[in-house]
Amino acid sequence: MPLDKKEIENIAWLARLTIADRAIAGYTKDLADILALVEQMQSVDTTAIEPLAHPLEIDTQLRPDEVKEEDQRDSFQNIAPLTEDGYYIVPKFIE
Repeated sequence: MPLDKKEIENIAWLARLTIADRAIAGYTKDLADILALVEQMQSVDTTAIEPLAHPLEIDTQLRPDEVKEEDQRDSFQNIAPLTEDGYYIVPKFIE
């Protein structure tokens, strides 16, 4: 997919980037190469391919779900300015 200078400038404007005029030719080639690769990847039939959560077949080692520290909510809420029913009361700051 050929790109021209105007399209590169528009893409840069959308991305809020400033590109020097002398660099536009390089960006034109790089973006064209990226778009060609995407087009090539889209042409591959993936209907029989199962999606992966991770590219490597690694079993996740899970740690046991156990409590490692005591509940300190009451001690924290005792020093809070305002609490009610286990919640911290804060001033409303968004109308």
